Amino acid sequence: MSAILASPKGWPAILLARAGAADPTDLDAAIKTGAFEGLRRAVRELGPDGTIHEIEASGLRGRGGAGHLTAEKWRTAAGTPATRRYVVANGYGADPSASTDRTLIETDPYAVIEGAAIAAFGIGAEDVFISVRATATEAVRRLEAAVDAATARNFIGDDALGSGRRIEVTVRTVQGAYMLGEETVLLKALDGKRGQPEQRPPHPATRGFRNGPTVVQNVQTLASVPWILVHRAKAFKAIGLGDAPGTILVDVRGHERSGVAEAPLGTPLERVVELGGKPARGRTLKAVVVGGPTGGILPPSELSTPYTFADLRAVGAHVGSGSVIVVDDRACVVDLARLLTRFSADEACGKTIPCRIGLRRIAEIGERLSTGTSRGGDLDLLADLSADVVGSGLCDHERLATLPMMSGLRYFRDELDAHLLRGECPAGVCNPTRLGATA
Repeated sequence: MSAILASPKGWPAILLARAGAADPTDLDAAIKTGAFEGLRRAVRELGPDGTIHEIEASGLRGRGGAGHLTAEKWRTAAGTPATRRYVVANGYGADPSASTDRTLIETDPYAVIEGAAIAAFGIGAEDVFISVRATATEAVRRLEAAVDAATARNFIGDDALGSGRRIEVTVRTVQGAYMLGEETVLLKALDGKRGQPEQRPPHPATRGFRNGPTVVQNVQTLASVPWILVHRAKAFKAIGLGDAPGTILVDVRGHERSGVAEAPLGTPLERVVELGGKPARGRTLKAVVVGGPTGGILPPSELSTPYTFADLRAVGAHVGSGSVIVVDDRACVVDLARLLTRFSADEACGKTIPCRIGLRRIAEIGERLSTGTSRGGDLDLLADLSADVVGSGLCDHERLATLPMMSGLRYFRDELDAHLLRGECPAGVCNPTRLGATA
């Protein structure tokens, strides 16, 4: 588990409220702090329709990166005729630069289990799968122990809380590429099929796991649900900013310290960056990579941007995995963008031409810029290729994978021009050659 960074005074704790518990799998201790009170209210007071209405009133959005309204998924799945429905909690944590999901699972497995059970009760599902990376052995152990304890006490199982409803929770370990963060890829992996995305629509909420209506939610989303039902939608909506209420976990890789913190949505990016400390003496902040390998590279001038789904997209980044990587003046933006794009190209499933060929060509432009083999028109070609991939890509992986190079072009054009036109790397990292120069 990553270190948990101390939040500034006044920041609310929803997802990490139980952080620091001696044994996160101790059910009695969790009950004393409110575990399963949200499920109890759903079953005994609200009913399925009332539960979905409460989530809708809260404005909760998915924490998996896209920020879709949670209640819309639930209502669609509940209203789709079917003999069997499913809930899938995505705790795979595909991004190697972030450990938000794993930290949450290890810190408070009961919040994830309770939130998933509430979702199942709301949509009429009997089967819940919590997917976890197979190598996250401690997260798997704690989840399985918590599921066993909750089942033994009748919070979940054949007759969850005496509701007459079966809610069976199963921990499913999965292992594979970065693409498992995409919901249709994850559903295929859970069913033992090849991990490639599907054309949407139909969306999983109408036809997902084994062709049944399926609600796929990030574990952070589900862990927010019990708090909403206990404290009410109005209290949740009062946290955050506008149409992005509540809190979210961020994994800050800073100058002085790194770790996971809980921040209210809408917090200026600058305050998130400050959690990682100041640059080393004699160094200056150059950029911040926001969103993981497919994130945007933002300059200090954009740090006033509110940390929300819409605001980050507007400046060429995205919430993604919650990764926030702080970069000082020793780094080369061209080399950084090249590395991130190469990673995304290597991890792409290759199902479509924009994925299989487009991302590889974009990565090659970065390689040429950093190794002195650039061609005239490379920057125009970069913009054209990126637009084609965004316009014709099948899933968000390929569309978002254009962000590192395109945000570099948008905010650090001088540095790209230095590589391409003058054969210089201002940071002294690359070995470019001036365009047209001879050996």
